[in-house]
Amino acid sequence: MIEPRFRWIYPDRVPLEDGFLDAVRAHGGSARLARVMAARGIGPDEVEHFFGPALDSLHDPARLPDADRAVERIARARDAGESVLVVGDFDADGLTGLAIMVRGLRTLGIDASPHVPSRLDDGHGLSLRAVELARAAGRRLVITVDTGSSSGAEIAAAGVAGIDVIVTDHHRVPPELPQAVAVVNPHRSDASYPDRRLAGSGVALKIVALLLERLGGIPAELTTSDLADLAMIGTVADVAPVLGENRAIARLGLERIRRDPRPGIAALLAAAGVAAAEATLETVGFALAPRLNAAGRVGDADEAAALLLTDDPAGAAVLAAALDAANLVRRDVSRAALDEARALVDAEGGQSGAAVLVRGPWPIGIIGLVAGRLAEESGLPAVVATRVGEHLRASCRAPAGYDLAAALESCADLLVRHGGHRGAAGFEVEARRWDELAERLSSLLAAAGPRDARRSLALDLALPARSVDYALLRELAALGPTGPGNPDPVIGVHGLTVTRIRAAAGGHAQLTLRREIDVLDGIAFGRGDLVGTVREGDRVDVAARLMSRRFGGYESLQLGVIDVAAARTVDLKPVDMAVGATAAHS
Repeated sequence: MIEPRFRWIYPDRVPLEDGFLDAVRAHGGSARLARVMAARGIGPDEVEHFFGPALDSLHDPARLPDADRAVERIARARDAGESVLVVGDFDADGLTGLAIMVRGLRTLGIDASPHVPSRLDDGHGLSLRAVELARAAGRRLVITVDTGSSSGAEIAAAGVAGIDVIVTDHHRVPPELPQAVAVVNPHRSDASYPDRRLAGSGVALKIVALLLERLGGIPAELTTSDLADLAMIGTVADVAPVLGENRAIARLGLERIRRDPRPGIAALLAAAGVAAAEATLETVGFALAPRLNAAGRVGDADEAAALLLTDDPAGAAVLAAALDAANLVRRDVSRAALDEARALVDAEGGQSGAAVLVRGPWPIGIIGLVAGRLAEESGLPAVVATRVGEHLRASCRAPAGYDLAAALESCADLLVRHGGHRGAAGFEVEARRWDELAERLSSLLAAAGPRDARRSLALDLALPARSVDYALLRELAALGPTGPGNPDPVIGVHGLTVTRIRAAAGGHAQLTLRREIDVLDGIAFGRGDLVGTVREGDRVDVAARLMSRRFGGYESLQLGVIDVAAARTVDLKPVDMAVGATAAHS
């Protein structure tokens, strides 16, 4: 019997609130689409924002905590002719946010200098080296982007040196705020901002929009539309939910890139072989973000910052080529490190049943990637550490259901520093305390994590094979742009017969699936294992994403197969297609 890899979660019947169906139909949607949206937690009051103009979904940036104080201090810097050091994190979110902030300040005529910390020498956060650079250059104001909330000691040192600091960030806020002029972070306990899901680049975008409106007379909508491409890249790269204001930023950013990409983005797209007019959030996640991140992982992130700040097409092409080359190196180094980490886990028993913890001699820039793959493969939190002097620096990744940031907070007495989010975090610890930390962290994660370690797969729809058609494809496309928090819809297709299955290059599998009167093509990316378990003639159900492909001038439907299970009898009435069934493949 064909056993599914995932535990399929069928959608529950969700009652539609009054007016919800009418609101969806007013935008050309169907009852089926309305039920999918309701199951995703989209309420009647959100339908207009979901389908309406993206600019209408933006919130007043002045509602961000300390936003007024930040603008006031920057206004004084402009009036006094002060120069500013902008410190952005070295990942794609920090780099794009850095570019947004520097561009905004320069629009106001402020001398703004970008600074990207070294992943190896400085680590995350505002470093003492950055403070010294500002002091030596006579800069009286430092603005952080996508970092700084946990840099209390460094901000205090800046104050002693006569330097003011404005923090713009979206990471977990410590119990005691740093003594900065302003701490603009929507996660502050006293924040009243309507949407806390902004990425670091999104926070930078909001502050710059407010800044240019108040000090430059430029409407916030114009600034947001112009710089949304950068914030969109940062948002996707940081795996922030594509919901609410983030989804509006994504829509505006895609429109900006498709219409008129700035030189740096155009050059990076060209290096990746992607036409700007065809850019999607998937393009951003798999083509742009990795190349921007690669610079800081295997070299100097300054090149990535320069690419995002240049308006010179020729210079952008040179920088994009350098980032493309760095990305190739990053792939090779990551592949080798992942193989070594897997071997160490097997040899040393690094998988406890609660988490995967491993340390090795790997470049600090790629341990987050290794942790992500180990977490994906094991379905457990993964902690990957590398030695830096007498300390270990680690990156942590975890599936849904865990809170890494909270777990690390409970280990704060053992750590030199730490920070992050629920699903991605990092820390530094003295090497001698690794075993003690590993034991406590494993216990915390075992107690707090999901009881079923198998990865679940949520289905938006469950329907008979005959109901898969272009009308369904068009309906589901209305959910875009999709991403974390608003993923590509997954459908359970029941009652198919396998007429062909074969291996495809790259570890994939190709399937031909017969239904009542015709066949559907399927491609299972990364599921070469299906070739050994699925046979021609098998009756199956599949969990898949519905796609369209063009070949030889013809368009056809295709299933992006995620999982396969032996067919089972499920009552799927047409009126209940968006409701699914009570049974589940498990």
